[in-house]
Amino acid sequence: MSAHPSTDGALPPSFMAAETSSFADFLAAQAPGLLPGHRELPPPSPGFEAPHGTTIVAATYADGVLVAGDRRVTMGNVIAHREYEKVFPADEHSAVAIAGTVGIAVELVRLFQLELEHYEKIEGTALSLDGKANRLTTMVRGNLGMAMQGLAVVPLFAGYDLERGAGRIFGYDVTGGRTEERGFTATGSGSVYARGALKKLYREGLAETDIVTAAVQALYDAADDDSATGGPDLTRRLFPLVALVTADGFRWLPPEEVAEIAREVVRRRGESPDGPRASVL
Repeated sequence: MSAHPSTDGALPPSFMAAETSSFADFLAAQAPGLLPGHRELPPPSPGFEAPHGTTIVAATYADGVLVAGDRRVTMGNVIAHREYEKVFPADEHSAVAIAGTVGIAVELVRLFQLELEHYEKIEGTALSLDGKANRLTTMVRGNLGMAMQGLAVVPLFAGYDLERGAGRIFGYDVTGGRTEERGFTATGSGSVYARGALKKLYREGLAETDIVTAAVQALYDAADDDSATGGPDLTRRLFPLVALVTADGFRWLPPEEVAEIAREVVRRRGESPDGPRASVL
């Protein structure tokens, strides 16, 4: 780092001064090379493919908000990984999921987690949900240079707003543009199919089991039409990751519960391959 420890082993003064509650700003001042977007990269070689992850969905429901993702990572037309985790806790009352270049995305998530923890330690209170979403906006925008070279990161951020008493969802684009989504959204190469499925299945105020089933149905439809998205794999016992954020905080839906719902979805698809049908009116 640019700020070297003193000869007696003590931390330099800059490490002890609470000049900013943003860890990313502190890092930019003290060691900018450690930030993903501040690294100089060589020009991409022809045919270069980095591992990419898709697809992720989020939806609000009666008790809060759900975030879920498939497990597949692709590198071009090759499956690079079948068991990748694309959903993470951001802090006690929020979650973040990733689509895009997985190595950069996971690094950004870890930095975001540290950013929220650092703020809380410095200020003695957690950021508001809007404040968390704004911090992630800045971090995604900081990766724009790498995104222009093909190393894009497109996260979804969702959390339980303690002031409003409801779950909320925020979507992003590669430039850091942020939009608050109403009800549900999806990101990644299979997002158009997942969003289409949720459009037909989603209702405000769904119970937990119903919203999880709708999310699994959406990811199934995405996998059905998008080769980069992995559907439920009964042979390998691989199923989507599902996180729920409520007034009680972040929690993972137990894998056995996800598996039970996914198996039922697969069974019903055997009877109706195109999935449940919505009424015309």
